[in-house]
Amino acid sequence: MKQIKDLLQADRTVYEPARLAILAILSTVEIADFKFLQTSLELTQGNLSAHIAKLEAAGFIDVEKAFVGKRPSTRLRITREGEKAFDDHTTMMKRLLKLLEV
Repeated sequence: MKQIKDLLQADRTVYEPARLAILAILSTVEIADFKFLQTSLELTQGNLSAHIAKLEAAGFIDVEKAFVGKRPSTRLRITREGEKAFDDHTTMMKRLLKLLEV
């Protein structure tokens, strides 16, 4: 089925479950802090940092690092490119499910 093969040309940056979840959360809020994402997704600090780095490198999220008092703070927001990638992925999944309906 060529249509299914075409649909499976998903952006692997978005396709990974943790990164998809990060984009899903960021698509619903204006900004989220690192600790909120870490707690919500139950990821280790290192694992979440690695996923954030990949999403940032792809231009899908903006990362803002600052200090609040003497504590470091990392805040994230989805970019327009990230919103498009997330929307494209969810549209592709909906089309795939529609094709598989019996």
